[in-house]
Amino acid sequence: MYHNPVLLHESVDALNIQPDGVYVDVTFGGGGHSRAILDKLENGHLYGFDQDLDAANNAFDDPRFTFVPHNFKYLKNFLQLYGEQQVDGVFADLGVSSFQFDMPSKGFSTRFDGKLDMRMDRNNPTNASVIINNYSEAELKSILIQYGELNQAGRMAYALVAAREIKPIKTTFELKEAVRKLLPFGKENKVLAQLFQALRIEVNGEMQALEAFLQQSIQVLKPKGRLVVISYHSLEDRMVKNFMKSGNISGEIEKDFFGNNLSPLSPVFRKAIVPEEVEIAANNRARSARLRAAEKVER
Repeated sequence: MYHNPVLLHESVDALNIQPDGVYVDVTFGGGGHSRAILDKLENGHLYGFDQDLDAANNAFDDPRFTFVPHNFKYLKNFLQLYGEQQVDGVFADLGVSSFQFDMPSKGFSTRFDGKLDMRMDRNNPTNASVIINNYSEAELKSILIQYGELNQAGRMAYALVAAREIKPIKTTFELKEAVRKLLPFGKENKVLAQLFQALRIEVNGEMQALEAFLQQSIQVLKPKGRLVVISYHSLEDRMVKNFMKSGNISGEIEKDFFGNNLSPLSPVFRKAIVPEEVEIAANNRARSARLRAAEKVER
């Protein structure tokens, strides 16, 4: 296991695990959350999805566990392939694992110099270098606004285009150098993190995959089954919050002729659960985590 699982006990408790139930961890990673789920199963089964094939090295040799080497946007298809029509719980720990951040070759971190990659799936033909060196200035500005929520998105896009005309931007440190003059004093790391986040989300199609996963989660959950999601930035959390409230990403609750709520989910908690200071001190990755859970409504 290569990272401290965030909000471990809270997320496992939120799943309300039944010993003979069927569960899915769609972001297997280092296997930390999956191990805790598996420990509560007797005759049940756990499926672990992960598109990063490095995660396969952490798969359990246990008849109660199946590793699925694919993106969670294919959740429904692969569960059906394994003969599972509906399951008791689905868990997702979104974002990038500590292991991925700490590998310079993956290009996720602002701390290490490495290839400008950022792909979670190595079969993806588009990496961060392709985006930085080929997107138009307008396209770069758009993703920096949409996925990085950067105030200086326009100036940053202009700087990137100017830099690549001199020399292609191929590494993380070359990317940092291209925007260095635009980094506000004292907030350099925060702005760089927003820039890297925007590129990573675009490379991996993360928001589109999250929407597809959420929509499929309703279809694969049994009535009273639980959906539990940990998110790390406002874009993800907003989508998850809206979906758990209404069953769609806009957050608009549909009602029948009599005014009854038609949402297929009912939130388990009124507010998101956040880590305590002790956990944040022990694991800095936890500082921005938000856990939300919902139960499929019986109709």
